[in-house]
Amino acid sequence: MAHIYIFSPSSAVRDKAAFRRGLKRLQAQGHEVEVDEAALSSHMRFAGDDATRIAAIGRAAASGANVALITRGGYGLTRILPALPYKAIAKAIDGGMQFVGLSDFTAFQLAVMAKTERITWQGPALGEDFGTADEPDDIMQACFDDLLLEQGEGIGWQLPKGEAERRVKLNSAILWGGNLTVLTSLLGTPYFPQVKGGVLFLEDVGEHPYRIERMLTQLLHAGVLAQQKAIVFGQFTNYKLVPAHDKGFKLATVVEWLRSQIKAPVMTGLPMGHVATKVLLPVGAKVDLVTEGRDALMVWGHI
Repeated sequence: MAHIYIFSPSSAVRDKAAFRRGLKRLQAQGHEVEVDEAALSSHMRFAGDDATRIAAIGRAAASGANVALITRGGYGLTRILPALPYKAIAKAIDGGMQFVGLSDFTAFQLAVMAKTERITWQGPALGEDFGTADEPDDIMQACFDDLLLEQGEGIGWQLPKGEAERRVKLNSAILWGGNLTVLTSLLGTPYFPQVKGGVLFLEDVGEHPYRIERMLTQLLHAGVLAQQKAIVFGQFTNYKLVPAHDKGFKLATVVEWLRSQIKAPVMTGLPMGHVATKVLLPVGAKVDLVTEGRDALMVWGHI
């Protein structure tokens, strides 16, 4: 089976039980699991100080593994982006390595895309997805297996009823995005990809809809959203509305507002984010995106 390298580029691993469960599950699936020497390091809220985490990324790139999988997200990558070993990362990807993660890992993925034009994968993390108390989600596991077997060529999902009216058909558009907060924090830096005519997918956790709208407004005013062929909302979870104050303002309000601001289709329901059921998405790859009724299909072919 596959050689999987486990490393911690962001926050410290606090849930050691989930870490151990994740390792055992991957090993039970027949994979060779190699754990970075600093995977359980801790420095303040980080998985080691900046130098430790930069070195861990370098070891991951040099490991020769099929997949480099993060332990968890959190925070810590944006502060070390200038020092990442981009040439080594690009060489590893060219040699067949797939870097996989989400959340704070969006900073790594977009920086690698901007600096090297290489493809990485938005997908699971060790603790959050393989280290769950229950069995890992079937769809997530199937998508991960497809990546390891080099069989994954696309994903499909069902749109809400109200989105079935507008048919979408896009060809050879660059897929990019990830966590909205992290992505927005890179705006105006050398690590923000300059994508025109792309499919931008977004997700977040713990952000009230007004904060989501505020970040989208920043991307709108910066001209980023108007340059895309489509905006695709993943899952926005773990926030709390205040009915007495929000007075009906909710995530659907934000989606409708965004549709009034840009010409490109704004789609929702993508199974990606801080949820159990998640697909894997190739950040930086060219994709075709089509809808038929409520069925949405995104295809990238063999990578």
